[in-house]
Amino acid sequence: MEMWSMIHAERAALAEDLETLDEAQWATPSLCGKWSVREVVAHLSAVASVGRLRWFRSVVGAKFDFDLHNQRRLEEHLGDSPADTLAEFRRLIPSTTAPMGPTAAWLGEVVVHSADIRRPLGISIAPRRQALVEVARFYVSRDFAVPSQSAVEGLRLESTDGDFSVGNGPVVTGTTLALIMAMAGRGAFCDDLRGEGVDLLRSRCAT
Repeated sequence: MEMWSMIHAERAALAEDLETLDEAQWATPSLCGKWSVREVVAHLSAVASVGRLRWFRSVVGAKFDFDLHNQRRLEEHLGDSPADTLAEFRRLIPSTTAPMGPTAAWLGEVVVHSADIRRPLGISIAPRRQALVEVARFYVSRDFAVPSQSAVEGLRLESTDGDFSVGNGPVVTGTTLALIMAMAGRGAFCDDLRGEGVDLLRSRCAT
């Protein structure tokens, strides 16, 4: 339940940041592929409303094309306007529904996608410290929704804003959030990192 409390807190913080966006900002490209800010928010709503059985049915219906599956589900939560998209996201803030997988993965989902939204909009990013540590630890432990463990294989990660450190090899240093976002394949955050292992990590983000 502590993990879910962190998820709910991060969703609520993002919703507050979204409250003042204008139409152009909602249409801003996010750091998540081809999705706009609005589409990423709708995706977060979809994740918070699709349980295991419906997720499986949706994936089968999309013939295991996960991009198609995600697109179909996010379209259910867009609504007719950005105001509708935000209202739906706010409605689902307290949800404990999620597809299959560890709860830490869904904490990572909201932390990463919040940064996907905030960075292009120039909004200060300040996830809670404990949430960041939980996601960082999970990401180095396995490849799940993103190939995070593979991205940092053979590297030493050291956070500059806490006591998170792991691995052996060429060093990569930076904030815990920047390390998380690089593990999630967001090359833009490699610009915030330092150390002899950064170039290798950047190359892995590119693929």
